[in-house]
Order: sequence, then C-alpha cells, then structure tokens
Amino acid sequence: MDYEKVILVTRKTRLEGLIERFNTLGQAKFYIEHSGGNFSLYEEEHARYHQALSVLRISLQRLAKLHEIERNFLPNFIFTPSDLVVTIGIDGLVVNTAKYLTGQPVIAVNPDPEHIDGVLLPFDVRSAIPAVQNALKDQMQIRQISMAETVLNDGQSLLAFNDFFVGAKSHVSARYAIHFGRQEEHHSSSGVIVSTGIGSTGWLSSLFNMANGMYEIFTPAKQGKSRPHALPPLRMKWESDRLVFVVREPFVSKTSGAEIVGGLVTPEFPLTIESEMVEGGVIFSDGVEADFLPFNSGTIATISLAKKKTQLVVAQ
Repeated sequence: MDYEKVILVTRKTRLEGLIERFNTLGQAKFYIEHSGGNFSLYEEEHARYHQALSVLRISLQRLAKLHEIERNFLPNFIFTPSDLVVTIGIDGLVVNTAKYLTGQPVIAVNPDPEHIDGVLLPFDVRSAIPAVQNALKDQMQIRQISMAETVLNDGQSLLAFNDFFVGAKSHVSARYAIHFGRQEEHHSSSGVIVSTGIGSTGWLSSLFNMANGMYEIFTPAKQGKSRPHALPPLRMKWESDRLVFVVREPFVSKTSGAEIVGGLVTPEFPLTIESEMVEGGVIFSDGVEADFLPFNSGTIATISLAKKKTQLVVAQ
C-alpha cells in the first residue's frame, strides 16, 4: 500500500478546555485555585503534551505530507484509503479515532509515558518515527482489534470500540424486550452493557467486581471450609470473535424477568433488544453519552460483531 500522507490526530489538553470554559488563562487559574486545586499540574501537563506534539510534528513533516486534525473535528473529516493515521494522546483518542476509519493503520503515540499508562499506546515520540517509516514502506505489524456494531430497524447504526450501553438516559428503569438465541424476556433494569474483547477490562470488569463483592459478603462460609471461589474476571483477546453482554440490576416483577442476564454474542448468535420506553431510551458507545442513537418504543436494535476492525500498529 502506498500511503500518500500522514494524518496526525491531536486532542486538547485539560488546560485548553479550562481556558475555553472560562475565556482566559487568568480566570481559569482563579477558578482552580479558589476551589483548592493545584493549577500548576494543568500547566505542566499542557507543556509536556505540546512539547511531545512539537517534536512529533517536526519529525513527521520530514517523512511525508502531513495533515493535522483535532479530535473534535473527526466526525466531519473524510479519511482516504491512502492515509496513515498517527494519534498522540490518551487511550481514549485511539477509541475516538478508530470509529471513523475504514481500515487505515493507526500508530498510537503516548505523549507522556511517565504519567499515562497507555494500554493502547505502544509508541512514545521517539519510537513512533521508525514505526511510521516502516509503515510507509508497508512493513508493519498489526493487531486487528474487534469492534461491535448496533444496527437499528430504521437503518441507523453505531460502532463501539470498548462497549455499548443500552438503556435510559436518566436513572429511571429501562424497559425493553431482549432476544438472545431462542430465549426472549421482558426486562426492567438499569440497562445492558455489551463489551468487546478490548473493552473487557473496562466497564464490564466493574460489573464482575460488583458481583464478586456481593458474593463474598452474602455467601456464608461453611464451618471449617473456605468460602467458595468468586467469579473470575472475564478477559478476552483484543481480536476476539465474541462480545459479552451483561444486564445491570434486572428487576423481577409480574411483567419483567431475570433469566437472561448475560451471554456471549457471536456471529451466529447476535443480540436483539426491542425498546418498550416511550421516551428517554438511548444507545451510546464508549462512554460518549452525547453521541447516541434514540432507543424508544418501536425501535429494535441488533448488536453484533462489526465487520470493520481497527488496524492498530504494534511494536515489532
């Protein structure tokens, strides 16, 4: 593949977000310090990010034609098949970017390895340059990360890198009918979480933590014997051909049950959920509540593995 240009995806720092909110640096500083915060932490984080960005930008300009885009403009940006994508930021920036790509490789750069764990960020500013050089020569190692897709019966769709939330946008109970395999049940719950393999260490893990905590508290240990083993956390490969769904806090009543509380979604067994909410139903992905699909009465969502995968370049 001949890559014609490098697309560098950046993000605003927390300091830049504060300045946008309070109009000036001075007002932002006053607000943080008046609240008891340490404003220098924001300034230091900002300086480290822009220093790394500057070094990366200069290096990339020497290798190929460079186009830079800030994260907020991703929904309106059109990537071409000949683009090589480089992100510099936290893991969430990779997640945000991946949903707008159609097979372009992603080289994810950690701008501050000392302070950012970067599970999805295999490169720092220095190691990113040989990685880009190899990619431009089509000599790179890639992990194909599985994603999830929701398709509504009206044709709308949404992709998820980590997970989907299906439920109500407020704290009221979500009402829906769930169909999985040959099973069907009406639910009143706090919603459904559907996780990808790479998302299994995120929101899904918190549900396992809750279940294990309750199990430890409310399961009595028999005299002379230790308490039964807790539910082991579920960990899946990033390339997994399965999704996992878990129903949050299902309520049992005359009109709702709790037999279908979780399962593995495979290409042969998609998950179908039919809304029974007059208003306020939503489906959003990766924790971004502002970017959602309405999920109200008459809407049917089919959730399955996405055909599209994220092509994440990893260190060789």
